[in-house]
Amino acid sequence: MHRRAAALAVPLTAIALVVSSCGSIPEDWKTPAFLRMNAEELDPRLPDVTGEVGEEPEITFPDNEPPEEEISGIVSKGSGEDVLVGAEDLVVANVVQYQWTGPGEGEAMEGQSSYASGAPDLVRMNEMPEYITETLVSQPLGSRAVYVFPPLSQEEIEQAQAMGQEAPEGASVLVIDLMDRYSQGAVVPGEQTDDGGGDLPTVTQDGHSRPEIDIPEGDAPEDLEVAPLIEGEGAEVEDGQQVIVQYTGVRWDAEENGSHEVFDSTWDRGGAPFDTTIGGGAVIEGWDEGIVGANVGDRLMLVVPGSMAYGETEEEAMGGPVGTLVFVVDVLGAYDNPPPPEPEETEGEGADEEASDPEAEDPEADTEE
Repeated sequence: MHRRAAALAVPLTAIALVVSSCGSIPEDWKTPAFLRMNAEELDPRLPDVTGEVGEEPEITFPDNEPPEEEISGIVSKGSGEDVLVGAEDLVVANVVQYQWTGPGEGEAMEGQSSYASGAPDLVRMNEMPEYITETLVSQPLGSRAVYVFPPLSQEEIEQAQAMGQEAPEGASVLVIDLMDRYSQGAVVPGEQTDDGGGDLPTVTQDGHSRPEIDIPEGDAPEDLEVAPLIEGEGAEVEDGQQVIVQYTGVRWDAEENGSHEVFDSTWDRGGAPFDTTIGGGAVIEGWDEGIVGANVGDRLMLVVPGSMAYGETEEEAMGGPVGTLVFVVDVLGAYDNPPPPEPEETEGEGADEEASDPEAEDPEADTEE
């Protein structure tokens, strides 16, 4: 379904790699704050983190040097005991990183707060290292976890720099707020009020199984067709957001044996939800135009002409499915992306631009054409 392959970096993953250099924590560094078996007391060496989960936390660093081993714990437990984070979930988390530089001293790291950016992290639990997930798995939504990672050694600093990463000063502290989760096989709630039909394909689905798409006789539509099968009540999907979806797709044109085989489906990959940025060319044009403006909770049937997909010929498609494609897409969630970084100004750049701007010399200049 991608137009092109792209590596989608998860900010939390990048943070985890920085604080642990090559991504492995020595066994003698691992001292979980709960001491594993139902203990209620937190390790007193953890910073004091307060404030409501879902809002920027407030942190107070202990009046002692940072510990020499990794410690972690749940400092605020959510009330949703029936909605627990699973080891295979896609988790929506707010993440803030701090530097603990000495006794009672520390600061937030610039650009490392999803609260400040307004864009939560989408974290695939099965892609995260164990020292992150072991504290989070089986915790209810609304919980807050705190991690402390020891200062890096000189060798680890050099390794991080060789990987193009800025090595943090002192110990690193992560605060992770568990805001939402999407499990394998997740689908939008509600019953289908429409199954398509007529000149469009007919869609049926049994529970959480992969949708069945029956293609009618006749030619495919020439233009993009978007048919809501379930109308969600969530927020409208906006251009540039991260969307979380389940989907399946077939070609309109039949194979030689007369069948319409599924060429791609999240249901065929264990039902793990797919996430991508929508509206910016990360996916085919038919998805960008068909999903932007939909509501979270919608189930959509998209009939996408080849010109808005991979192409009408084998040469155009370059290995992708040829011709008109039919997708069923469950829009599970939509979240803002971080704003793009502002370009750095070199010294004197602003003055040079102003001097070269004729309108800057005359504030009365008429800008109308």
